Formats: sequence, C-alpha cells, structure tokens
Amino acid sequence: MDVNGIMKDAEHRMKQAIEAALHDFQRIRTGRANPMVLERVHVDYYGAESPVNQVATISVPEARQLMITPFDKSMLGVIERAILKSDLGVTPNNDGVNIRLNFPAMNEERRKELTKQVHHRTEEGCVAVRNVRRDALHHLQALQKNKEISEDDLKGLEKKIQEMTDKHVDEMHALQKKKDAELMEV
Repeated sequence: MDVNGIMKDAEHRMKQAIEAALHDFQRIRTGRANPMVLERVHVDYYGAESPVNQVATISVPEARQLMITPFDKSMLGVIERAILKSDLGVTPNNDGVNIRLNFPAMNEERRKELTKQVHHRTEEGCVAVRNVRRDALHHLQALQKNKEISEDDLKGLEKKIQEMTDKHVDEMHALQKKKDAELMEV
C-alpha cells in the first residue's frame, strides 16, 4: 500500500468508528420517544427473523410515545411479545390495530446510568480511532524500513496521522457531550 492509500484508509476507518458510535448513541433511549430504540427488537415474520421496523410502520404521535402499525394485522401479538421480551422496559398497549409504547419520564438514577453507557461507548470509539492510528503508523514504518519513504517523510506523516486522530477523538467527545446534554434534559 502506498502513502496516499494508508492515509485515506486511516481517515475512512476513523470516520467509520465515529459513525458506529453515533449509531449506538441513537439507540440509547432519552426522555423522548425515538424509533431507533426498536432497532434491536426482532420478530419471527413467516420464518425469518426481521426487525420490527421492517414489518410495521413506526410513528411518534407524541413526544414520549411510539405507535407501531403492523403491515399484517396478525403480527400484532408477535410484535407485542417481542417488545415484552426485549430490555426496553416499556409495556406495549395493543388496541387491536396499533401498539402504543408510552415511555415514562426517566428518573435521575436512570439518566446517570445511561450517561455511563454513553461514556463507555465513547471510550470504545476513541480506542478504535487510536487503533487505526497505530495500524497506519505501523504501515508507514514498514514503508520507511523498505526505503520507500525517507525518515523525514515518516516524521511528517506521523504528525498528520496524529492530527487526524486528535480531530476524530475530539469529534467523538463532542458527540458524547451532545448525548449527555440530551440525556440530562428534563
């Protein structure tokens, strides 16, 4: 791999780490109803495990309520049981046509617990970014060892990789602060 390939690969993988963390943050329930919390709830849809959002329409009629309208009315009971088995901590209300999920306001203890989860996930993301840095530096050192780049070039590229790492770690922490503020909002 050449220098440009190494740098582009490192940038791409660091962005992927941030996108993965952002995706995980969206799954963490805040005080508002968010359809993303149902992403990990799967149902048996005619023999195939399918996410709820592929067998039903999910809407947000109120700030703390999700409404699930299955495409096939016979799926109401299956979706209801899947939600009960999940770790959402919400009891579904089945009215024969829709399933409503009412999310209660979170207490202080639950907010702090979720904030810890966000901090843990942020640290995992930062470690992933640093692992990409380590990998890129390893490849650059191999190029220098094979005399494909000079030692001065290596030092300059190491500095660029570090700047890229710092930028992505800062972005990760900015996402964390935003999610923390969202969680602590009453």
